[in-house]
Amino acid sequence: MNSSQSIGYNSDTIAAVATPSGMGAIAIIRISGKNSLATALKCFRPKNPKLSMASMQSHHLYFGEIKRDGKILDEVLLTYFKKPHSYTGEDAVEISCHGSEYIQQALLQTILDAGARLANPGEFTLRAFLNGKMDLAQAEAVADLIASESKAAHHMAIQQMRGGFSKKITALRQKLVQFASLLELELDFSEEDVKFANREEFFQLLLEIKQELTRLKESFTLGNVLKKGIPVAIIGKPNVGKSTLLNAILNEERALVSEIPGTTRDAIEDTIALEGYTFRFIDTAGLRQSEDMVENMGIEKTYDKIKQARLILYVCDISSLNRQSAEALLEEYKAYIQDKDKHFILVANKIDKLKEIPAHLKELLELETVFVSAKRKENIHLLAETLVNHVKNDSPGDNILVNNSRHYEALRQALDAIEAVQNGFESGLPTDLIAIDVRQALYHLGSITGEVTSDEILGNIFGKFCIGK
Repeated sequence: MNSSQSIGYNSDTIAAVATPSGMGAIAIIRISGKNSLATALKCFRPKNPKLSMASMQSHHLYFGEIKRDGKILDEVLLTYFKKPHSYTGEDAVEISCHGSEYIQQALLQTILDAGARLANPGEFTLRAFLNGKMDLAQAEAVADLIASESKAAHHMAIQQMRGGFSKKITALRQKLVQFASLLELELDFSEEDVKFANREEFFQLLLEIKQELTRLKESFTLGNVLKKGIPVAIIGKPNVGKSTLLNAILNEERALVSEIPGTTRDAIEDTIALEGYTFRFIDTAGLRQSEDMVENMGIEKTYDKIKQARLILYVCDISSLNRQSAEALLEEYKAYIQDKDKHFILVANKIDKLKEIPAHLKELLELETVFVSAKRKENIHLLAETLVNHVKNDSPGDNILVNNSRHYEALRQALDAIEAVQNGFESGLPTDLIAIDVRQALYHLGSITGEVTSDEILGNIFGKFCIGK
C-alpha cells in the first residue's frame, strides 16, 4: 500500500488537545507535521531571548509563554521532537499548559490560527503507522492500552503494542512467502514440469502454520473476556440469596433483596476488579416454574446469560437442603456442566442458619463448593479467591492472547485458506489453483499487521480513536 495515498495522510500540520476533556492540573497540546515547530513558534515566546528555531534541540523542554490578541494566555513548557524520533515519525511539538478548559481551547485555537488544522480522531497514531513507527496491530493496541481498566487488559495491550503478536504473524507469513515464491516459479516453468518447492517441507510448514493459527484463534475466547471482563452468572432457585450474594461481592446494595419469590425479574449487572482481573457479575431471575409472564421472560434471559457466562455461581440454600433436594440439585447442576468452556462453582449459602452438618453433604462435596453466608458476608473472600484462581489457571502465562475481533476474523480466514491448500495438495489440484489459496492466506495474515490493507479498514480502525491520539 502506498502510504502517500492512504486515508488522512498529507503534509498538513495537525494539532489537538491530547488530554481528556475537563479541568486538571496540566493539559497537553500536540502538534505534528513538517511545519510543527515553525507553527508553534508563531505563538510561543521563550523566556530565553537568545533562543531561536535553529538552536532548539530535540527532546528538550523550553519555558515560555503564549500570547493571544497581545495578552498572555498562559505560561507553558514546549517540547520539540525532531523526526524520525517522535511518536508520529514526523517533526512534532507538545505544549504543556495549565489544565483550565478555557486555556486548552484558547491555546489550541491560537495554534490553528497560526496554520495548523484540527487533527482527525486517531490521526497521530495513523501517521505513526504510515511512517513505519508501528504496524497496524500495534496501533490498535494503543487504543486498547488507553481503554484498559484492569491489569489483565493492560498486560495484553502492552504485549501487543511491543510487537509480540506482530512478530509471530510476520514470522509465519515470511515462511509462507518463501514457499509461495517457489510455487509461483513453478508456474513460470509449467511446461518443463519442474518442481522447485519441496513438497514434504511444504506439508510440514502448512502443519506448523495451521497449529499456530488454530492456537491463536482459540485464544480469542479467553483474550476477549479478559479484555472486556469475565462474565459471571449468579443462578439458582428463588430466595436462595443470589441478590444478597451480589451485594456482598460488590460491597454495596446493588440488587433488591426480598423474601418474595420472583423479585429479580431482569438481569442485574455490575463489575468489580479482583487481583487485576475485571469480573462482570450478573444476578439473574430465580429458576422455577411460574405463571407470571414477566417473570418467565426474566427466566428466559437467565438461560441466555448462562450461555454467555464463563463462570457460573450456582447458589443453593444449604440450611434447607435435604437428601432429596440435594440429589435433584446434583442432576440439575450436571445438566448445565456439559459445556467444557464453563466453570461451575456451587455456592452453599446461609451457613449462618446451619445448626448441624447435613448427612447428605458428602454427595455435594463432589462439586467445587464454597460455603458462605452472603447475609453476614462470611467467606466472601474465599469465593473471590476461587474465581481468581480459575482465571489464573486458564491464563496461558506469557503466551500471546488474541483479543481483537478483527484479528480473530483474519486468523479464521487465513486458517480456512491454509486448510484449502492442504486439501488441494491431497486431492491433486493443479499448482496454479493451490497458489490462489496460498495468496489468500498471505493476504489475511498481512491484513493483521497492515502489510496489506485499504482505506476502508484504516478508516474503521482509526475513526474509533479519540482525538489527540
